[in-house]
Amino acid sequence: MKSEMDERYVTSGRARLWSTASGRGTPLLMFNGGPGCDDYLGPVAEMIDDLCEVIRFEPRGCGRSDWDGNYDIDTLLTDAEAVRQEYGAARCIVAGHSFGPSAALAYALRNPSCVMGLIGIAGGRVVNDRSWSAAYRKGLEEVGEDIGGKVFRADPDVNAQSNLSWKEYIRRPTLFREIADLHIPAIFINCDKDIRPNWPTRQLASLIPNGRYVEIAGAAHTIWLTHADELRDELRGAVREIILNA
Repeated sequence: MKSEMDERYVTSGRARLWSTASGRGTPLLMFNGGPGCDDYLGPVAEMIDDLCEVIRFEPRGCGRSDWDGNYDIDTLLTDAEAVRQEYGAARCIVAGHSFGPSAALAYALRNPSCVMGLIGIAGGRVVNDRSWSAAYRKGLEEVGEDIGGKVFRADPDVNAQSNLSWKEYIRRPTLFREIADLHIPAIFINCDKDIRPNWPTRQLASLIPNGRYVEIAGAAHTIWLTHADELRDELRGAVREIILNA
């Protein structure tokens, strides 16, 4: 039986962060997309929270967390660590959607002893390629994107500041070496109809020694809206794989 929803505020430095947890078992720390999205991954959590305790949080500047202007990647990772400690998770799976897998990867590189595996949903990349951005913008204009009517509430500075900080982060000389030395299961679940090109995620999955890339046919970026059964199967398989190899 699933546990009741546990909502609480976590203190990180001088900021208060909204968070919630559902389920029992192996902790799984979830990272939102954006950067600059408040909580929207409840439907994804429900797919797996009979297998693990899914912990979600809203980054600074998003939703119910403090809007204090400190939106760089280093602060996000520090805040995520505060959330993990608040919930008493000695080791956890890290997961995310869209930008979330990239943030989860950065968290795993900083805290390798605390992470048992990584799951990416429709995202994960460590490149800043103009052709990728051009293809995404073209797809957004010509095809558009269904986000299920969700209206995100966030400080507009979150996206700009976080993206600038991320570009600085991925220029670190040791980054690829660190990724190649990351020996955890890493499963990336992408969609062949995403308007975001998938090649950077394929690269990342190949670079991680125990990385694996799968693609859901016909699915777009918010997979759970149209291909919930396929996503559920892949997610549950990924969670079980990580727990088995922990």
